Amino acid sequence: MPHVLEILNERFTEAISRAAGAAHAGADPLLRPSAQAKFGDYQANAAMSLGKQIGRPPRELAEAIVQSGRWEDICQKVEVAGPGFINLTLRDSFINAQLAQMAADDGIGLPRAKRPWTVVVDYSSPNVAKQMHIGHLRSTIIGDAIARVLERLGHRVIRQNHVGDWGTQFGMLIEYLIETGAAAEDELKVADLEALYRAAQQRYEADEAFAAHARQRVVDLQAGDITAVTLWRALVDESKRHFEAVYRRLGVKLTDADIRGESFYNDQLPGIVNALEKRGLLHDSEGAKVLYPEGFKNTEGEPLGMIVRKRDGGYLYATTDLAAAKYRIEQLGADRLIYVTDSRQNQHFAMLFQALREAGWAPEHVRLEHVPFGMVLGKDRRPLKTRSGRNVRLDEVLDEAVERAGQIIAEKNPEMAGDWWRDAAEAIGTGALKYADLSGQRIKDYIFDWDQMLAFDGNTAPYLQNAYVRIRSIFRKGEIDPALVDPGAIAAEEPAERDLALKLLQFPEVVGGVAETLEPHRLCSFLYEVATGYHRFYENCPVLTAGDESRRQSRLALCDLAARILAAGLDLLGIRTIEQM
Repeated sequence: MPHVLEILNERFTEAISRAAGAAHAGADPLLRPSAQAKFGDYQANAAMSLGKQIGRPPRELAEAIVQSGRWEDICQKVEVAGPGFINLTLRDSFINAQLAQMAADDGIGLPRAKRPWTVVVDYSSPNVAKQMHIGHLRSTIIGDAIARVLERLGHRVIRQNHVGDWGTQFGMLIEYLIETGAAAEDELKVADLEALYRAAQQRYEADEAFAAHARQRVVDLQAGDITAVTLWRALVDESKRHFEAVYRRLGVKLTDADIRGESFYNDQLPGIVNALEKRGLLHDSEGAKVLYPEGFKNTEGEPLGMIVRKRDGGYLYATTDLAAAKYRIEQLGADRLIYVTDSRQNQHFAMLFQALREAGWAPEHVRLEHVPFGMVLGKDRRPLKTRSGRNVRLDEVLDEAVERAGQIIAEKNPEMAGDWWRDAAEAIGTGALKYADLSGQRIKDYIFDWDQMLAFDGNTAPYLQNAYVRIRSIFRKGEIDPALVDPGAIAAEEPAERDLALKLLQFPEVVGGVAETLEPHRLCSFLYEVATGYHRFYENCPVLTAGDESRRQSRLALCDLAARILAAGLDLLGIRTIEQM
């Protein structure tokens, strides 16, 4: 079903074509929901920019657009205000009809892409032989939300977990395992690997003989030496088990099948360098092979380069990223590449994308997008660390989130216990952790604050989860099966009903906007507005005691739709709802 904004856009396209000429039919009407009810339900600002463009007074053009449009069946009122704003107030009958269609639709009005993309989303990317820490949280959560949204709209989404499973550090680790005899043990545990990494690094930095042997182990690994490869595989496999456990607890849709680490591209790197050289894109610099993407300069104004092969013949992550992108476009058929990393890699990805265009590996129709984000900070506004200065482990954060949520539940409802209590604590704790990350503009740093993220008021996951529970409690109290509620019964009349109805109708356009902008906080803001709108409705519009049966059925249908949208929206963010709290 076309959503409200699509219908209005279609009508404006026709009206602009008649008022300004067919050449301007494609002009963006610049439609948006009105910020204040006194300006109607939607506002269109196209006449302001288009009037100047074609040399007509904006207000005059706005009036011509209004006169040329077909509004009677969808708008109660269409007015020109100020220098050329067009304010639209929707008909109640149109609102109710749209709500009924949305409520009757299993997809709650979310459109399916007419021309689905193949989208490769690169996110999470932890390092082998290290535990996941707080620094991996944002990439993992943001990337998962983006993938869920695109998938829900009908696009083919291919998740890629580009883990760090190759490089000189593995020579160091393998040598230490062999030297200490740990290689003979049947099992390697991640907690031990963390200590192993620190110990091996200390030896590498302090003992030149050890460092020389470690460098030889890298050569052995690259040559396929059985001992080196076996130990490397043991490190990778144990790390994967840890990753999977964290992803499962976070509710993130990443599996072992999505892992395609740096090692996967290792054999392709010589071909990447050769292909770039044949295109005349590489330059020698003190024995290294360097690519200079157009448009990038250093602080001295000289061309800024990407080293793709070092003087000693080794490769850098830029080379691997080129190989990965080429593989994703040519082998996976990607129309859109999305990389979710912190903002410190902005320049790297800008240069990478330019290099891909120049090499001819990324045709113009392929969208290349970096999704940067800020850092997680402590209350001192510094990167979040433990008191000892190490990175905070992600499983420790999850444990604390669930423990704190459990304490809050016990205080609010001491009769709760058992498996239900543990499940609720898990859903609320992890949900709070994820929502605190997703609800702010991703490019900004955010302060990690347990009290704020677990609050049951304000823009938090517990507030939204509680709103859902509150709605469902109405049906339990009235002993009503939501599946039996007639979606066609909705007739929003009271101001609080109408406000909630208008907000619910924005769900498809909000989700579509997230798919385009890759900004999950827009969905968070919408869900918060739905929850606050529902609470106003609940306070002003009795449901079970509504008076007459038709009004009761209407409000039950509106409640059910609000609950479904809250649950669907939270699911797109990777957050679970629960039936009781």
